[in-house]
Amino acid sequence: MFPDPVAFRIGPLAIRWYGLLIMLGTLLAAFIASREAQRRGDNPDHVWNALTLCIIFGLIGARLYHVFSSPAEGVGWSYYRQHPIEIFAFWKGGFQGLGIFGAFVGGLLGILVYTRLNKLNFWRWADLGVMVFPLGQAIGRWGNFFNQELYGYPTTLPWGIKIDAAHRYGPFVDLEKYPVETTRFHPTFLYESILCFIVFGLLMYINRRFEHRLKDGDLLLLYCIFYPMVRIITETQRPDAWRAWGIPVAQLISAGLIVVALAILIYRHRRG
Repeated sequence: MFPDPVAFRIGPLAIRWYGLLIMLGTLLAAFIASREAQRRGDNPDHVWNALTLCIIFGLIGARLYHVFSSPAEGVGWSYYRQHPIEIFAFWKGGFQGLGIFGAFVGGLLGILVYTRLNKLNFWRWADLGVMVFPLGQAIGRWGNFFNQELYGYPTTLPWGIKIDAAHRYGPFVDLEKYPVETTRFHPTFLYESILCFIVFGLLMYINRRFEHRLKDGDLLLLYCIFYPMVRIITETQRPDAWRAWGIPVAQLISAGLIVVALAILIYRHRRG
């Protein structure tokens, strides 16, 4: 049996697992962020008040990243420039094309707008946001399972997953060579989900263990090191990846983020 992307229906409206899991991850991350804000003496109401802006800007950023991408397989800019209405066509199954780097930038923009309006320290609240962001990513990635997307190359490993003919891409559409019933694929979404849980745990641990040594903005920089490492790993199992010069664009972005964030982190904590 293949997973059903629709969780339930309300009349003609289909509620999809993809959207439900993203919302669940977002709300759980916000709850933990509010508890952490309270622990360190900040007003937890700011977390919930800023959440709407972060969701709006995050969705816009995630959608724009996808729209302007050029994936090897699937829909990208070459399609959207000829069908611009499809960019906003959420009524056709929801925004199933979202890019996490765009969501990250959009979410930070939401925090920036909120902190400016409320005269708060942007870096302090950005740290709080990125600390829980990987938790939302880890949960949201399971939406890819229900959509039968974000899978890798064929595998004989016991945790390989089936993909039906309608969701195949590239050479895997050859059902004689890759039969539906016997071919299994790497669950790339699962690998990224597990690694995001680890990043979340690392950031939470560092936040508590080195609380008095951290500067505002350090957790943001650490996220820009840890998560890009995750993407460099998981992109090796993305046959549908958007590529430039034969290299996945996500790996190029990740490498750049790691170098810049590491350099800034070392500079901020240098001695002498």
